This record gives sequence, structure tokens and C-alpha cells, in this order.
Amino acid sequence: MHSPPPLLHHILVVDDDARLRSLLARYLGEHGWLITCARDAEDARAKMAYFTFDLMVLDVMMPKETGVEFTKSLRSQGSTIPIVMLTAMSEGHERVQGLEVGADDYLTKPFEPKELVLRIHNLIQRVARTKPRDPHIQFGAFRLNMTHKRLTLHEQAVHLTESEMHLLIILAQSLNQTVSRESLCDALTPQGEDPNPRSIDVLITRLRKKIEVDPSRPTIIHTVRGEGYALRG
Repeated sequence: MHSPPPLLHHILVVDDDARLRSLLARYLGEHGWLITCARDAEDARAKMAYFTFDLMVLDVMMPKETGVEFTKSLRSQGSTIPIVMLTAMSEGHERVQGLEVGADDYLTKPFEPKELVLRIHNLIQRVARTKPRDPHIQFGAFRLNMTHKRLTLHEQAVHLTESEMHLLIILAQSLNQTVSRESLCDALTPQGEDPNPRSIDVLITRLRKKIEVDPSRPTIIHTVRGEGYALRG
């Protein structure tokens, strides 16, 4: 198995094929990345409004707005997110157009998942060399190490389950910003399962018990009524 990337990166997979989204989410997740999926460009924009992504895997042929059109729109708005474009053998023209409007790399379907992992890894490394990233996020007296998925309080480790850590990382990446329950649900629900916003509330309660002085009166993870949750720094 390919070794995990040096930092915990968040990848957005955009494809209208539900089966392929599920397969990619599971396979890429096994390599140490956080994965969020979107079914089309509109869905991707909604998720990009809440989360910070380090890379996008984008299908060319999608309904309403193609991957080429979406890439052109993102670049015109100043987005520099690295994009790996997925194209079919018959989509050579679209592949060239994708590179012309700002895609960073492409892969032709059908492809070996291992090759996609290597292309993602290499692209992330290339970006990291030009824009170093601090692997630590500080909020209150807590310090979250994104490299090792480790949370400490006054240098003492705080044990979190995998799902609790995943939730905390997503909130920390949007520090001091509200993240909707629906967005958290989409990001944390395993592919193939039905989203259940109530499960996010339960997970928030569990996390609060571990990091709040008084979980009944939270000062770190705030509930924003009618909207979602926010981690305060």
C-alpha cells in the first residue's frame, strides 16, 4: 500500500457517477486523506463554501456544467486549488481544453486507482514546495497536529475516536466559521449510507465531553441556531 501523505489533506471528488464517487472515496480515504464528494459543479460549490480543500478530482463530462466549464469558472474567480481531471478516452478535446483553462493534471478512464493516488500525491507535494503549510491548528489551550492526527492540551494527549477526530479536523479547517449540519453530515457519512443529521449532533456531544470544561455550556464548539456548528479559536 502506498504510504500516507505527510499531512492530512482534504480532497474533493466531483463526479456524477455515484458508484465511482463511492469507490474513490473509499480508496483515497484508505490512503490517509479526508474525502468529501460532490455530485456536480453546483454541489461542489456548496461544499467549497464551507470547507477548505487541498485538491479536487474532477470529472469532465457532468450534467448542467462540465468539468472544463467549472474549472474555467474557478480560475476566473481566483481559485488556485489543484485539479486532477478525469476524462474518457473519447474526450481528448475536452482534456486539452481542461488543461488550457487551468487543470493541473488529467487521468484517462478507465484508470488504475494506484495511478490516481500517485498523481494526487505528486501534485500535493509540488504545491507544498511552493506554499509550505503549517500542520498545526491552535484553538484555546488545545493544539491540533494535522500531521499525526493528534490533539494535545498543555502537551498532554487527548484521546479521540476516528470519527471524533474527523469532525474536529473539519471544524478546525473552518476555524471561527459556521459549518452547517448538512455539510458535516455529507462529509462524515460513509458512502452508500443515508445521511442522518442527528448523528452529527450525537458526535458533537461526544466531542464536547472531551474538550469542554462544562459540556452543557460549551465555549469551544458553539451551536449556531438554525445553521450548524463553529469551532472558536
